[in-house]
Amino acid sequence: MAGFTMEKMQEIQKELQEKYREQWGGLDPDKGKQQLLWMIAEAGEVADIMKKKGSRQIMEDPQVRHDFIEEMCDVLMYFNDVLLCYGIEPEDVEKAYLAKHERNMKRW
Repeated sequence: MAGFTMEKMQEIQKELQEKYREQWGGLDPDKGKQQLLWMIAEAGEVADIMKKKGSRQIMEDPQVRHDFIEEMCDVLMYFNDVLLCYGIEPEDVEKAYLAKHERNMKRW
């Protein structure tokens, strides 16, 4: 989806978190660890699909692919929650990501 940016992801995560603030408790630094643990659990669900279904089914079976993408989205949602817990803006991620990429390009 063209134009689906990290800014948009954080915007809709803020909207979701605000809607369920009373049930979920909102996002702040004290919740960062919890959100990271949820993200890791979701990554485990991604790994389960990879292990049980394999790459071929992820690429060729529409339902398996749908499930795989949905679980990857769950990972991204919790990833953005962690960033929001610590007040990390998309610009912060971009700067660090590009710097890390530059270092990696010179590693080997």
